[in-house]
This record gives sequence, C-alpha cells and structure tokens, in this order.
Amino acid sequence: MSQPTGDTEVPEPTTAERIQSLLSTTSSLVVRALGEHHDLDTPVSVHGAHLRMRAPLDAPLTVAAADATDGLPVVLDVTDVSPVAVRDRVRGRLTLAGRLRLAHLADDGLSVHLRVDVAHAVLATPYGTGAVTAADLSLAGPDPMARHEAAMLTHFADDHADAIEVLTRLLDPVLLARNPDVRPLALDRHGLVLRLDHPDGHRDVRLVFPEPACDTEDFGHRMHDLLAAAQYGLPAHRG
Repeated sequence: MSQPTGDTEVPEPTTAERIQSLLSTTSSLVVRALGEHHDLDTPVSVHGAHLRMRAPLDAPLTVAAADATDGLPVVLDVTDVSPVAVRDRVRGRLTLAGRLRLAHLADDGLSVHLRVDVAHAVLATPYGTGAVTAADLSLAGPDPMARHEAAMLTHFADDHADAIEVLTRLLDPVLLARNPDVRPLALDRHGLVLRLDHPDGHRDVRLVFPEPACDTEDFGHRMHDLLAAAQYGLPAHRG
C-alpha cells in the first residue's frame, strides 16, 4: 500500500483488529491436524482468543478431537479475499495455532461445536506480516464495518463508478499517469482502500476519513466528506 511521507502515520486497524474482523466474517477455513488438512465450511464465532465452529459428528477431525484428552494441537488457515473482482484478490493469509476441543453437540444431532483456544496468530498481507498473542486478540475486537464490508464494497464497485472516478481526484496525479483501472479493494472505520491496476502490476492507496466511522450510517457521512473534498479541492489525508 502506498505509504505516507515524513512522519505522518496513516490510521488503520491494528493487526489484532484485522484478525478479529476476518474471523468474524469468514465462512470457511482449513484445519491442519495430525499431518492432514481438513476443510470446514462453517462460520466462526469469536470470543476473545477462543473460537467456536461446527463440524460433522463423524468427521475425522471431530473423532481426533474427542480422543485428545488435553486438546488437539491444530493450525488454522483463513484466507482474506476481496469481494470485488480485481487482479490478485487475496488481501491476506491468516495462520492461527492453538488447541482444539469438543464443546457440545449441535441441536441437529449431526454435528458438533468445536472450540479452539488460540495461542498465537500471524497475518501476512502484501504489505507485511504481523504476529499477535492470545492476549492481543482478547483485547481487540472486529472493525465495526467488517460485517458490512463485502456488501458495501460490491455495491460501491457495481453501482457507483462515477463516485470512484471523483475520488481519484484525491490521488497524486503521478499514480494516475498510465490510466489505471481503479476499483475499491477494502474499507474499514478509518477509510477506503483503492486498487490501481496497471497492465504490469498494481498499487493500493488508502483514503483516510477525517474522523473514524462508528457504524454504517456514519460511514456514509464519512464517504460524503471524501467526495466533497474531491469535488471541491479540499485537502484529504491519504496513505
């Protein structure tokens, strides 16, 4: 991602917040245990550094967890994929290590709830890698925009190409020299990330809100602030 100049720090979610956001919105993950990979299509319920997920009652992973008296050592892999169609849609790869235990039988009688006590986690993105502990995760929460990001980004990309064009006025003209294809890549309470695609590569630029958004309504107000800045030549923070 394009970085700020000088000593200016661009506000954005912490690594722990990004992890909490990704876990709270994922619907699939891979569990590595006993030398095998187990694909699970399941939402994840996050409680600090403890995760809950569902697996079939007769799945090998469930059986292995039932046989582990002190919890089954596992590694979880979660991929963060942009909901908007861009080249290289993977925004990050999350790896968590911990112990998996059976929680309780699900209401359908055909599956069980599994609990993972996370020891540590690593989030790798195109811009760097961050590691956090269980304590870090316990103190963080998901970004308030996380559960709405996919719908808001796709709506913005599909129905508001004109607004995206306006927002490019906030960018350094040098970044637009080769007429890149500009698409929204990510959003959070601090701002919007645009992907600038060139034939031979891409660059991501963050447009920062004057103030963080508290909810989706507030996010709409912050977006209007950015558009006003672009339309009327007002200063805007970018990174």
